[in-house]
Amino acid sequence: MTDRWTKIAPAAEALLAGDLIAFPTETVYGLGGDATRDESVASIFAAKGRPKFNPLILHVTDHSEAERFGDISAGLRSLAERFWPGPLTLVAPLRERAKVSPLASAGLDTIALRVPADSLARELLAEVKIPLAAPSANPSGKVSPTTADHVLAGLTGKIAGVLDGGPCPVGLESTIVGMDGETPVLLRPGGVAVEDLADALGRPLITHKGAINAPGQLSSHYAPDAPVRLNADAPDETEAYIGFGASPSGDINLSPTGDLIEAAANLFAALRDIDHFNKPIAVAPIPETGLGAAINDRLRRAAAPRS
Repeated sequence: MTDRWTKIAPAAEALLAGDLIAFPTETVYGLGGDATRDESVASIFAAKGRPKFNPLILHVTDHSEAERFGDISAGLRSLAERFWPGPLTLVAPLRERAKVSPLASAGLDTIALRVPADSLARELLAEVKIPLAAPSANPSGKVSPTTADHVLAGLTGKIAGVLDGGPCPVGLESTIVGMDGETPVLLRPGGVAVEDLADALGRPLITHKGAINAPGQLSSHYAPDAPVRLNADAPDETEAYIGFGASPSGDINLSPTGDLIEAAANLFAALRDIDHFNKPIAVAPIPETGLGAAINDRLRRAAAPRS
């Protein structure tokens, strides 16, 4: 049985017992387990059906706790000071003797760290006093959850419970940034716009190309069951349609006013809802600016060939 809670206490009790729970963040619901226990972290991979070469994000209470696990460079530190708590993950060298399961970093010599802004997530972290390894709380490759109902639809019977904090306001996973020497690298676009990162750093970021070294880099990911066609000015007669702005009237519109923040918050729920039409899915063009870059990243992965 999978419980639904609105209070911190039973969720914290389950985590400290080594069980898995789902909890809200400002981005999406996370599937949390004790990052210091190999068994808990292994259970996360098993519950999601997640490839073990795909690293996890550690959720921590604040910058000082993040420094216990990762050697955060000056460049990354400036981003932490600007955007934490918030939808930004930093990938830093893993500190020697850091008390964290090697499964969480997928055997890499780096660790992904985030300080969430959601009040329930922060209360939970303060209560358990352990780092939580937490990918999105959904079966691997499927659409990320932005409500407790979404979590239960995919993971009932596989986790102890879900802490229900209502809908996630950002609705996209965190932006992930690392460093290549002295150069900041965008590893995954997300809830912080790349333009804002570049403004904070005073220089542009380069985009990662190469082997998986951060969460969310699988080519096929965030996928509904139906095939997805992108940049569709209009659907054909066989397709369900996700519109944006003043695009032709569709079955769902991410933001009739063309607001990218609203579209980001609605994206994963829209992909879930339109799957119920049992038709191929067409999606209107989305501008590749601001949060549009992250929206398009998720849509390209949703549309990628399935393995």
